[in-house]
Amino acid sequence: MRPPRGCGGGPGLWLAVLTELCPSSMGSSDPYCIVKIDDETIIRTATVWKTLSPFWGEEYEVHLQPTFHSVSIYVMDEDALSHDDVIGKVCITRDMLAEHPKGFSGWVSLSEVDPDEEVQGEIHLQVEVPGSQDSRRVLCCTVLEARDLARKDRNGASDPFVRLRYNGKVQESTVVKKSCYPRWNETFEFELAEPAGEKLCVEVWDWDLVGRNDFLGKVVFSVPGLEAAGQEEGWFRLQPDKSKPREDDLGSLQLQVRLRDETVLPSHCYQPLVQLLCQEVKSGRQDGQVHLVTLLDETTTAECRQEVAVNLVRLFLGQGLVKEFLDLLFELELAKPCEPNTLFRSNSLASKSMESFLKVTGMLYLHTVLGPTITRVFEEKKYVELDPAKVEVKDVGCSGLHRVQTEGEVIEQGRQHLQSYLGELLDAIVKSAPACPPIIRAAFRQLFRRVGERFPQHQFVAVTSFLCLRFFSPAIMTPKLFHLRETHADARTSRTLLLLAKAVQMVGNMEPVAGRAKEAWLAPLLPALQQGIAQMKDFIARLVGTEEEEEEEEGEGRLLGPPAAVVKEGPLFVHKTRGKGPLLAAAAKKLHFCLTGEALSFGKSPGAECVNDLNQWLSALRKVCVNNPRVLRAYHPGVFRGDKWSCCHQRQRTGLGCDRTRHGVTLQDWTDPLDPAAEAQRLFHHLQAPTKGLSLSSSLPQGKILGATGAGGWPKRPPV
Repeated sequence: MRPPRGCGGGPGLWLAVLTELCPSSMGSSDPYCIVKIDDETIIRTATVWKTLSPFWGEEYEVHLQPTFHSVSIYVMDEDALSHDDVIGKVCITRDMLAEHPKGFSGWVSLSEVDPDEEVQGEIHLQVEVPGSQDSRRVLCCTVLEARDLARKDRNGASDPFVRLRYNGKVQESTVVKKSCYPRWNETFEFELAEPAGEKLCVEVWDWDLVGRNDFLGKVVFSVPGLEAAGQEEGWFRLQPDKSKPREDDLGSLQLQVRLRDETVLPSHCYQPLVQLLCQEVKSGRQDGQVHLVTLLDETTTAECRQEVAVNLVRLFLGQGLVKEFLDLLFELELAKPCEPNTLFRSNSLASKSMESFLKVTGMLYLHTVLGPTITRVFEEKKYVELDPAKVEVKDVGCSGLHRVQTEGEVIEQGRQHLQSYLGELLDAIVKSAPACPPIIRAAFRQLFRRVGERFPQHQFVAVTSFLCLRFFSPAIMTPKLFHLRETHADARTSRTLLLLAKAVQMVGNMEPVAGRAKEAWLAPLLPALQQGIAQMKDFIARLVGTEEEEEEEEGEGRLLGPPAAVVKEGPLFVHKTRGKGPLLAAAAKKLHFCLTGEALSFGKSPGAECVNDLNQWLSALRKVCVNNPRVLRAYHPGVFRGDKWSCCHQRQRTGLGCDRTRHGVTLQDWTDPLDPAAEAQRLFHHLQAPTKGLSLSSSLPQGKILGATGAGGWPKRPPV
């Protein structure tokens, strides 16, 4: 979560589960990953069936509390008949992330999951060594309360008690039934040993009537240190027991993890920067002027240019100037020395911004166009192969009349299947021009005009280089990453999708491929590709429209205002947990969810809202929106029953919450594209880092960029 406006640094974690799980000696598995922040589940990846070398390729950006301690990734084996098994886990602490400021990338070995290692929560203690009492020296420990303990029982709670160990003696507190927020207020005394070289161990356990008690965590104090300090009081994080090392090879996980600390100031602090960017976009390209957008392009590395592009697109969407922003980028890109055949094919800021713009504003359109064909490919599971080097011949015919298909028959059959998929997809694209969001049509219209002024023969290719090569084809190749499917494709379906994506790319290239394609075996598809090129040209002509259509759309835009960008749309699975187990797919309900910059709909089907569920979702939104300083910092996870709260036993209904508001309620990859303060902060960070010592007098106004400034007019970041 983003921190409150004006408060200290709020870390954002960028996690890419890119991985292959290195095979071990476990046999076949159906692996998936669960990601926990401080023992709190926030992410579940897709299940990859029947493999020991899965590839997920999923990326997440999670907003965290500044006080988080660790990130744990559990590799699970899904079992439809019983509880899912834990294969192993990887734990990455905050200190480990701090040692890699540019991010960690590589293979990490899985470790065994020991129940005694799986602890969470904190305990409130007061430990002191008071003065002499009746010629005795005593060690006094007051156990006050605990919070957020692990849930070990089937009822979703625990029955915690405290066990204290010192100098071979053991004392125990009373058991608090069915609570993860127990209160004891009990004091224990031990006679100090001479010399006082022992340690005081405070352990928390879950009492069980049948079977052994479950370990919930411990805190260890050095008694000589207590003698020197006199007293220690506060909340102490429970620590695990030391687990025994396991000799078996559980495999390893490949990860990319990066922690980013950022401070988002109040919106008015960023107004000068936002106004400067907006003024530049409204003025358009000026000969001889160094543009701030150009400065961002030239001073950012290839690795972070994508992030800068996303920030700019979201910022200008919020300002209603995204069309003008993209038009300025088109002008600046076309003003550079370039070849028409490589136009917008590089990873420039213009290319990345247009790609990000399509993903932010066009996901609903993408699902409408590609959804039916992608679903058909997944359901039919046809064998499609055109490469003779990869063809697998197989038996055909009925019982008793088997014969082996020839290589040519297999290829011809694959061509027919692929041509059928391609034809259906192209028909859907051609018919989709009226359904394309007006803001996307306006952007392509501007691109079509700008390219026509310099390279008239390449207007259509300029549009398809974005629409086909950077939008449609990647979504066809990996539909899971574009939320078109809930799971990744199997090997056969993946090959079909890859060939279909290649075909769409060739149509997008707008030229005959005979004799020029790297894969000569795609030649049988040439007639369908040539027909597709003609269809695509007709579609682009209708997409960019005429002058009259443009005026009509602009008139509607003036009446209706800027269209609301779809942030997230599609089926939403609400998962429930039982006890300490993982997320249960069987205990999930499917709902249709659509969130735009202006409205939220939530129901069992599109257009049908469920008021109760919608109110629950709005409540979840309120809990996670801690960027509003008026939102409560704490809440009660229990209920007020009788005369007290079930979680903390407070007797005041309006008493302060006992649990911090944090990412316990998560929206996963939900982000608001219309939050200018957050986007301006990240843009300022990119400007600040590479431009130290660089004179900006030619393009930036004198004086302050943000509210609080340091030397040279650049703002000082508040201490983190």
